[in-house]
Amino acid sequence: MNGTGDKWPDVAGRFTAEGHVLPVRIYYEDTDFSGRVYHASYLRFCERGRSELLRMTGASHSDLFEVGNDGGGIFFAVRRIVADYLAPAGIDDLVEVHSKFAAVSGARLTIEQLVSRGTTELMRAQVIVAALAANGRPRRLPADLAARLKPKLAMTDQNTNAEDR
Repeated sequence: MNGTGDKWPDVAGRFTAEGHVLPVRIYYEDTDFSGRVYHASYLRFCERGRSELLRMTGASHSDLFEVGNDGGGIFFAVRRIVADYLAPAGIDDLVEVHSKFAAVSGARLTIEQLVSRGTTELMRAQVIVAALAANGRPRRLPADLAARLKPKLAMTDQNTNAEDR
């Protein structure tokens, strides 16, 4: 870890009862010629949300690649994204990227994400990432990582179940 968390404790976002939330300001570089957020920018925002979700769970990308559970590093590659673009955002908007684990198993993580502005849903995504060894082959999640992620999965399951009742 690079220690930035000491100076800027909220730069990585925060956990809520529903999962992780990362604030993102919309800049000129995020927009297309119409001044609205370009569709690929939402994917970058979601990547940041997933990275900070992992970091705040104690699993930064650099730490995972360097160590791994058995001395071999791992990294994540996106296997599948299903995205629904629901409403536009524009320059200077402050949006939130909500991320939560939907499934943790074997060599895969499924993460559900929502980008919103206030109560307006802008984009929803379901992302499946695969854990890969340094040689690029699939690798099961290290046991210590799975153990850190499972409580976050249980937390979001409890909230989902409570809402369904």
